[in-house]
Amino acid sequence: MANESNPAGASAVQFEAAEKSGAKSGGESLDKVRDILFGSQAREYEKRFARLEERLIKEASELREDLKKRFDTLEGYIKREIESLMDRLNAERDARAESGKELSSAIKDTSQAFEKKTSQIDQQLTTSQRELREQLLDQSKSLSDEIRDKHEKMASHLERATAELRDEKTDRAALASLFMEVAMRLNNEFKIPGAEDLE
Repeated sequence: MANESNPAGASAVQFEAAEKSGAKSGGESLDKVRDILFGSQAREYEKRFARLEERLIKEASELREDLKKRFDTLEGYIKREIESLMDRLNAERDARAESGKELSSAIKDTSQAFEKKTSQIDQQLTTSQRELREQLLDQSKSLSDEIRDKHEKMASHLERATAELRDEKTDRAALASLFMEVAMRLNNEFKIPGAEDLE
């Protein structure tokens, strides 16, 4: 009857009973409460981090493979071009040398024509090598720009994902602090300032 007329008294009795039962269960109850409240969320964060890391590793691997293929293709192209130019140069030299043997009467003219042609081929080779170097430099710049762009995009995406996770983690920390205070009250470890003076 006294409890019905005095709800505050009833709450005090219930609170004391909760404190006694909470003191017995101790850290186990707190661990269970923490696991119930945060366990699934923590596992979800771990899964999200794992998926993000896996995706970044996959994209980096694909980028490495793509770059390797491009460099291999470019290297093969340069080698084929140089071999082709060298074959042409060797063919021209062999042809001129054979002509010189067969046409002994025109050795001087043939020699001059051969030197002229060789000079032209050397100039062409030099020009082709210069063009190939310029193409290689352009390709390298293009690949570097592409790598930088992808890196910036991945870094921006990672930064946004990390910021989102931090915002969610801040809410989680406030909730953890609140439950820690409840646990301290249940264990009678939380003292309200001025409560001793009231007693």
